[in-house]
Amino acid sequence: MVERLEQLYATRDVLRRRELVRAALGARAGDRVLDVGCGPGFYVAELLEEVGAEGSVVGVDGSAASAAAAAKRCEGHDNVAFHEADATSLPVEDGEFDAALSVQVLEYVPDVTAALREMHRALRPGGRLVVWDVDWATVSWRTAEPDRMARMLAAWDSHLTHVSLPQALTGHLRDAGFEDVGMEGHTFATNELTPEAYGGFLTQFIEQFVVEGELVDADEAKAWADEQRELGERGEFYFACIQFCFSATRP
Repeated sequence: MVERLEQLYATRDVLRRRELVRAALGARAGDRVLDVGCGPGFYVAELLEEVGAEGSVVGVDGSAASAAAAAKRCEGHDNVAFHEADATSLPVEDGEFDAALSVQVLEYVPDVTAALREMHRALRPGGRLVVWDVDWATVSWRTAEPDRMARMLAAWDSHLTHVSLPQALTGHLRDAGFEDVGMEGHTFATNELTPEAYGGFLTQFIEQFVVEGELVDADEAKAWADEQRELGERGEFYFACIQFCFSATRP
């Protein structure tokens, strides 16, 4: 999984997403930044450049393999630290950070408000939070077999705790004590079957996921992916979804 995430995070659409997240966070020189669910550390590495030697970045992830990959990516910096921990129990001090981010993590966390309260605790008064998650109900994908597409997407959605978290995230943020809650939706759409686009990468990723998890028969999954490949070869591929960037402040 870590290897697949490494591949995904290097694609064109995910590079665009990281730029949007960092712009929303607005990290400045000297800031202390917390990345909750840091994965293999792409954001941490980029934020280290933004905060400079006088700032610092801490990454937290529930996966030991991800935390190890992140630490390797950030070798050579003495102003960075990584912890293996749950989002609802962050191993950091109260008011330790100027800014925090959590990208496509909370859709997997059962108690979203509890995780947000931990981020609230970790931020100083006036600290900034950015949360990015996908509303998977917004996925629009061309197919001549809508029933098969529905089965494939339902199997994919089964790995999520919250399929449409952005719909409720404003309330969760306010319940956790945040103010100035803002929301922006960003469309990720493509008419090319290329791994550089979010939809193109997901075609291969979902086929592997549902087969390895024995969620869909391998022949049906291959037929679904073959249709997408044929659409791509004919120049008729289509995929779109909306991903949401939330910003908030600890009062």
